[in-house]
Amino acid sequence: MKTLKGPGIFLAQFIGAEPPFDRLETMAAWVADLGYVGVQMPTGGADSFFNLELAAQSQVYCDDIAGLLAEHGLQITELSTHLQGQLVAVHPAYDELFDGFAPPQLRGKPQDRQAWAVSQVKAAAVASRRLGLSAHATFSGALAWPYLYPWPQRPAGLVEEAFAELGRRWRPILDVFEDEGVDACFEIHPGEDLHDGASFERFLDVVGGHPRANILYDPSHLLLQQMDYLGFIDRYHERIRAFHVKDAEFRPDARAGVYGGYQGWVERPGRFRSLGDGQVDFKAIFSKFAQYDYSGWAVLEWECALKHPEQGAREGAPFIRDHIIQVTDRAFDDFAGSAPDAARNRRLLGL
Repeated sequence: MKTLKGPGIFLAQFIGAEPPFDRLETMAAWVADLGYVGVQMPTGGADSFFNLELAAQSQVYCDDIAGLLAEHGLQITELSTHLQGQLVAVHPAYDELFDGFAPPQLRGKPQDRQAWAVSQVKAAAVASRRLGLSAHATFSGALAWPYLYPWPQRPAGLVEEAFAELGRRWRPILDVFEDEGVDACFEIHPGEDLHDGASFERFLDVVGGHPRANILYDPSHLLLQQMDYLGFIDRYHERIRAFHVKDAEFRPDARAGVYGGYQGWVERPGRFRSLGDGQVDFKAIFSKFAQYDYSGWAVLEWECALKHPEQGAREGAPFIRDHIIQVTDRAFDDFAGSAPDAARNRRLLGL
């Protein structure tokens, strides 16, 4: 049995213009002081701390980043290309909204933007290998999301063609991850075509069950869809290679339910919460990960409609640490056991 690693923290939600959130060096000191031992590193956006193109080309650069973090007792858990992965597949209805994820010179140029995104995710596979990482966090993007609700009735073959195209775009990327020995972990997330188990299975079909097509498990997104997030682990544990520890609550009322009624996050029946403030049963989740030998990282992704991010980060490290199960190296009843004896076993069976 294996003990998972942690606590880690995803830096994306904390990067800002003010110290200590404006530089990797000071951010590293901050999260280490809070008790974290790993950081999930965002690689997209103008304010990123990490030069993805350089990391794919230079072992020296990767060693320098790893060394900077090691000075604070930290290591990288995974690189993240959530923003770039989103741009691998964008329905035209979302072109303008997602243009902000791309460099300014690519905005309004969806084909060029997509080509850039593909090159970015491939570069992340190479950079991950240089850093000695085994998993990578990303989004799948979405072509079929505008047609999620079947009204008006979807034309026959529409969803099948959307996933076929998604597979055509991702298969060459997954092949690069295979070459580099790294798992591509898709966060199962509304807004992505891979947003639940059924859609992930459909994707696996179109990429031929690719061994590098895996899952970033975040129970908050499953709870807000009213899914069995514990049964999800039972069903897909062999494909779960990354883990966001994020809480959520769902309190439907007479006005709104899963869809939220176009309300803001504070008013929605389903909303993200800081760890321990929501409804997710993390004791059961960590138990299942211990049962299934999950050996990856437990990484805080802080998103809360109510609590200040610094309080959420401060509370997150001890929460995760206290939930990590150090797996046993022996059975609890070993003291009552006896040495193997084939002849005795046959006697006990009346043979």
